Amino acid sequence: MIKKSLISIWKFYVDGFRSMTLGRTLWLLILIKLFIMFFVLKLFFFPSFLKGKTTEEKEEFVGSELVERAVD
Repeated sequence: MIKKSLISIWKFYVDGFRSMTLGRTLWLLILIKLFIMFFVLKLFFFPSFLKGKTTEEKEEFVGSELVERAVD
C-alpha cells in the first residue's frame, strides 16, 4: 500500500518536472543562488577560526568562546 502510493507520488513529480519549461530556468536560478549563499559568502564572511589548530587548541578555543558568550 505504502509502496504503491510512493511510486505514484514519484511518477507525479517526474512527469511534472519533465513537462517544465520556465520551471527549469527558475530551478537553475535557485541553485545558483544557493551556491552563492553557501559557498561564496562562506569564503568571504565566515572565516575558519579553527583552521590549522590541534585538537587541544580547538577544544580550548571553543570552550573559551562558549564561556565568554554565556557571561555576556
